[in-house]
Amino acid sequence: MLLFAFAAVLLVAVLLSSLAHRTVLSTAVVFLAAGFVLGPETTGVLDVTADAPIVATLAELALFTVLFTDGMRVGWSDLRTAWRLPGRALGWGLPLTLLITAGLGHFVAGLDWPEAFLLGAILAPTDPVFAAALVGNERVPARLRHLLNVESGINDGLALPFVILFLAVAAGSDDLHLDELGTELLLGVVIGVAVPWLALRLERSRFFSASTQYEPLNGVAIGLLVLALGQVTHANLFLAAFAAGVTVATFGERQRESFAHFGEVLAELFKLAALLVFGALISVEFLGEISWPGWVFAVLAIVLARPAALAVSFLGSRLSRTEQFAAMWFGPKGFASVVYGLLVLQAGIPAADAIFHLVALTIVLSILAHSSTDIAIARIFDPVTTPAWYERLRQASAERRERRMTGPDGTEPDGTEPDGTGPGETGPGETGPGETGPDGTVRE
Repeated sequence: MLLFAFAAVLLVAVLLSSLAHRTVLSTAVVFLAAGFVLGPETTGVLDVTADAPIVATLAELALFTVLFTDGMRVGWSDLRTAWRLPGRALGWGLPLTLLITAGLGHFVAGLDWPEAFLLGAILAPTDPVFAAALVGNERVPARLRHLLNVESGINDGLALPFVILFLAVAAGSDDLHLDELGTELLLGVVIGVAVPWLALRLERSRFFSASTQYEPLNGVAIGLLVLALGQVTHANLFLAAFAAGVTVATFGERQRESFAHFGEVLAELFKLAALLVFGALISVEFLGEISWPGWVFAVLAIVLARPAALAVSFLGSRLSRTEQFAAMWFGPKGFASVVYGLLVLQAGIPAADAIFHLVALTIVLSILAHSSTDIAIARIFDPVTTPAWYERLRQASAERRERRMTGPDGTEPDGTEPDGTGPGETGPGETGPGETGPDGTVRE
């Protein structure tokens, strides 16, 4: 029945996909809502429980696939050429988001510190799928789209070791074996680097060469081999997947390009299947079990944690205020958080149920909030479709600045330029020195 339901919802989503790109409707919301309606505590069409083997298997395969394809987006050459803004979001924004969310989990939701840090690590990653109208709109400044794409592509893998570590800590001191945990993580990295590197070296030798027809399957073969070796050696599969993707992107540009489209489609299928199962585990009764501090936590995790973290991260950056606002708001809790929550539920730690309830609520609210506002925010960057309310706000802000005392050079006392940007900053759609413009060129 699960396969039938997934196929039926997938067909509906495909038929509605064109409409979804023009409205606030989101494909992710369709699958989440379908799972909610078909779940065992709603209509009972799907008999899915948290301890069902299909849940663990699907979560594992889905996260492996997504991390593998995410890793392929971020080869070392990509990071060297465009590290400044994503580096701020990842180097400062990710850990600060984790810490702020953990603080909210402890002081608002009442979790102990180990569980609070685990909750922070689960909810730290972001997913651009739930803000597709923003990251896929060419009228949005290229550097903002690049920032959100690179950040979301890397932060799943960066948050993973913290999830594993805090999950082990939350499981109790008797189950915490840091030497074994370190070995699993290290072995995962070794397999993730060695397997694709050897495969790419073999293909480049004079004895082997992949045909055009089979070249996209090279990435599939590498991924399956990494998965199999990881299972046999008990290495960390998810770290191995991410390391393998980065290795392919670094040493096999041609292989990455040939696998890119197929890999994205495959990862999307697993994402949607996991969202359907995730939705089936949620019901009105499930949400009713969450106390009011839990609801307060979920709201604050969305409107406070990431915005505050990125506000610190962007200090002194060249991003305009509008771009900073868009980047701070669009940190949707997406697929990685869904799977991390399912893994915690499968781990069976004492606070697993409480953590899963908070994760589920935060993800649901995030999907609804971000999927329904991405088009509206994207319109701000298009002069033709800029909302009237934003134009009035911008005009009122300009009038307030005009009433202030200005210096002899036309700048304001705090060095702010007339368009609202700081010294050396650029406005929406503009590029600063060393930044990549919409046409792909780098401004001197």
